[in-house]
Amino acid sequence: MKHEETLQKKLLHLRQDLLQGGRTILAYSGGVDSTFLMAMLKESGARFLAVTAVSPTMPAWDREQASLLAQERNVPHRIITSGEMDNPEFVKNDANRCFHCKDDLFARLTALAREEGFDRIVDGSTADDVQDYRPGMKAKRLHRVASPMMDAGLTKEEVRIASRGMGLPTWNRPASPCLSSRITYGEPIELAALEMVAAGEQWLKNQGIHVVRVRKQQRTARIEVPESEMTRFMDPHFRRETNRVFRDMGFQFVSLDLEGFASGRLNRQILE
Repeated sequence: MKHEETLQKKLLHLRQDLLQGGRTILAYSGGVDSTFLMAMLKESGARFLAVTAVSPTMPAWDREQASLLAQERNVPHRIITSGEMDNPEFVKNDANRCFHCKDDLFARLTALAREEGFDRIVDGSTADDVQDYRPGMKAKRLHRVASPMMDAGLTKEEVRIASRGMGLPTWNRPASPCLSSRITYGEPIELAALEMVAAGEQWLKNQGIHVVRVRKQQRTARIEVPESEMTRFMDPHFRRETNRVFRDMGFQFVSLDLEGFASGRLNRQILE
């Protein structure tokens, strides 16, 4: 009961922030967090525009989901093209990759806000995001992007609970970071590499494995799935078919990570 009261206080804080924020641009990806913030902006009566930036680093299924959710909730939604793939500093894929991506995004949103008279830009960061390796936070501060859910103290788990209460279909959706996060730090981010990991993940999703990462490490595909799905690969036919399909995609070696699925796994290269 106490936890429920705490959550309601945080939601009240969030609603007040959104109402007082003026005309707002929401950096909207269609994921759990930004979809919840979009729904809260709509519910609170705030004046806002949801903006989705697309590029080869965004999976096609995420673009489709974002557009569909905005349309279903009758939310003003605009799609723009981001330019991180044109930035050599992003493409070289070092520890500051996320900074360069967010810097490009927020610069474009800042220009849009200035041109069309918006008062502020918000994103879906939560209180948990300060604990992970998040160089994108530096870009957020640089461009003065607000994070109302973080300011309200909402955690990712609380966002999922509140999303479920609002009937949002994203409440139990797995995290879906950009495709560049599947490529080992130091390996250049190329269009062909992004297409390979996207195709690999889509194929596995089509086989009924909906929580999956395909990590590209040079010519090797390292497949991460939850432990509950690992038995699928014990089936000789499925294992051979997976190997064949991935090799046809351009991978030389295909492996299953025995530790299982874990979001942000490649950040260990930076943090350890």
